[in-house]
Amino acid sequence: MEKVTTNNIRVSLCLHPTLIDKLHKGYTEVLDKLQSVIYRDRVEAGNHLAKVLEPVIETQTKDSIQRDILVVAIPRGGVIVGDIIASNLGTKLDIVVSRKIGSPENPEFAIGAVMPDGNYFLKDVVDSFNISREYVEQEARDQLKEIHRRLISYRGTIDYDKEFADKIVVLVDDGIATGATLMASAQWIKSSFNCRRLVIAVPVAPPSILNDLKYFADNVIVPFTPDPFMAIGRFYRIFDQVSDEQVKKIMKKYGYNVP
Repeated sequence: MEKVTTNNIRVSLCLHPTLIDKLHKGYTEVLDKLQSVIYRDRVEAGNHLAKVLEPVIETQTKDSIQRDILVVAIPRGGVIVGDIIASNLGTKLDIVVSRKIGSPENPEFAIGAVMPDGNYFLKDVVDSFNISREYVEQEARDQLKEIHRRLISYRGTIDYDKEFADKIVVLVDDGIATGATLMASAQWIKSSFNCRRLVIAVPVAPPSILNDLKYFADNVIVPFTPDPFMAIGRFYRIFDQVSDEQVKKIMKKYGYNVP
């Protein structure tokens, strides 16, 4: 029994459990309609994204797609999508690993991100929350160890050398929620390497993030921008967790000396 006061009149509402179940079911059905499945799985998303990408990339290549383009994926789900795109375009695949710096009060709340060379990017909230430089630097060192572990595991080396030099880099993931990791990766690639152009390509993302993405990339390709946007997985029929072994198997195809 719930008491509700309206216009100084007390009204009692009795919600029967059956009615509650029906209301919940109706709410879920509305959400499902608003968040309808777009892709069967990451493979289908990669194939669709490759078709959308190809005409855009063809207008930017000086020599050939195979020599000019480098597909760079964000592990782990992004590697499945990146593999399909690289296979369709006949290009090489690489990965970039970044790790978030969490707030001292809430580690799940990202205040910045660390990149493979130890550089890190911070959000403006660091000053607002009076987070010390010592905390940030210690977190960055801790996260860098995990970044290096993953790079060795996935690609056999932490070095990129001139991998991105004079390339059109296509940075891909299986979708975007907040975009923090992808934008940090894009900023790192643009600021640290002499790539010719940077293209961000993802199968699905919230429309509100598109302007932010355009700030970091020369081109942004997102075929679907549903609104409302609740979670990436809701737009896939199959959105299984991708294992380290799956990533290693894919990277071996591209010649990486994976342990």
